[in-house]
Amino acid sequence: MNQLQLFLPCAAGVEELLALEVKRITGTTGKAWRAGVQVAGSWRDALQLNLHSRLAQRVLIELQHNSYRSEQDLYNAAAAVAWEIWFTPKQTFKVEITAQHSPLTSLNFAALKIKDAIADRFRDKYDVRPDVDTRWPDVRIYAHLTTDAVTLYIDTSGEPLFKRGWREDKGDAPLKETLAAAMLAASGWSGDEGLCKQGVPLYDPCCGSGTIVIEAAQVARNIAAGMGRRFAFEKFVPFQSHVWEGLLDQAEAAITAPTAPVFGSDVSFRMVDFAQRNAERAGVADVVQLRGGDALQRMPPAPSGVMLVNPPYGERIDVAGVAGIPAAQGRDQRRSTQFQGEAIDEFGQPLAQGHGDERDESGAAPARDRSANPAREQAQTDSGEEVSDFFPQLASHWKKNYAGWTAHVLSPDMKLPQKMRLKESRRVPMWNGPIECRLFRFDMVTGSARGKPAPGLAPPSPLAPSPSGRGLG
Repeated sequence: MNQLQLFLPCAAGVEELLALEVKRITGTTGKAWRAGVQVAGSWRDALQLNLHSRLAQRVLIELQHNSYRSEQDLYNAAAAVAWEIWFTPKQTFKVEITAQHSPLTSLNFAALKIKDAIADRFRDKYDVRPDVDTRWPDVRIYAHLTTDAVTLYIDTSGEPLFKRGWREDKGDAPLKETLAAAMLAASGWSGDEGLCKQGVPLYDPCCGSGTIVIEAAQVARNIAAGMGRRFAFEKFVPFQSHVWEGLLDQAEAAITAPTAPVFGSDVSFRMVDFAQRNAERAGVADVVQLRGGDALQRMPPAPSGVMLVNPPYGERIDVAGVAGIPAAQGRDQRRSTQFQGEAIDEFGQPLAQGHGDERDESGAAPARDRSANPAREQAQTDSGEEVSDFFPQLASHWKKNYAGWTAHVLSPDMKLPQKMRLKESRRVPMWNGPIECRLFRFDMVTGSARGKPAPGLAPPSPLAPSPSGRGLG
């Protein structure tokens, strides 16, 4: 238990940011892979990462890495793992399997062989087999297959880490908390030397049910991301309640007064109400200042600061307000959000051969985890009208009224800067589920000054090169 291989899946494009976060939490340098970070750590590190990571989707412990050629090889690999040191026959489990270029013809059968190996090992040792529960298992086991290798993991998180425990009120397609945290980190507002610690205000003018502003407010108060939820490791054999209570006490003692103001507004007053209730459950109702109002009309809440925006996008753009008029055509926007390719698994790899979940007694596959689906937080209105001029009007409003601010806009539309008639100073690749996006940075400078970031704001990130032109387009 003193030396474990941990793997933390994350959204594609967030790997380097997650590696920095892992170093901050554990003091150990991890290796960034596609859609994840691998790091050597202890059992205590696994607990700490679950409690404090804002960017990881899960914390997995690697238990086996072997070559294979057939399903029997998978059985042998799983049977060699000492599962009994992790959980007991009284607990339920589930096997999930993903693959990249696997030669096997059926992932469902491969998952069945791994499940049988685990159950048989318990039967041989204790004369009893643990039950399989495909919906609410005590223990989740992940198998990842490449062309010739199988890696087995046990999941210490349970529910994905983006489920912080405070979101009960939400729109139809809310932004994941982990992606909101990635936007904060990529903008330079959060992190070890983040602008939050310098008291720089943050504002989301399309806040929806509050994901971005609540994440920001928790950062401003140093509230651990996992303070309000339970984890799978609490049912594991190595779990010691007094150790966990000590980590929770340390996290609670580290909470501070807010280091920066956080503002949010939305055209839908219903969504503002949702955000307020979510903020109360997250312990930051006194930090976030929420208002209703159209993003095209609201004036800046402070002389300067950082705007972080996940604007409405998709087949419908429900922004309403002064730009809420029917659009003649929405084809370009629809094309920009279509995903050209295959679904992506927990490890950022294409699911070429299906999901491979365990099946129930009827032989039916359980419902897929919808948390992997593309998601975004949209302002909800009664009109449901499409708009074509929202972004140009938003840019004009910012040019006129937001000099001294830096705006970071997440969008799948690579031509967004041209549509807004702004010159981006940075674009960071970031995936929203299977949708490839960019986090565009626009520096709202006074007059025609170019090449000068707003005073007191972050320089361009070393993660993405900056083009020569800056400022207003």
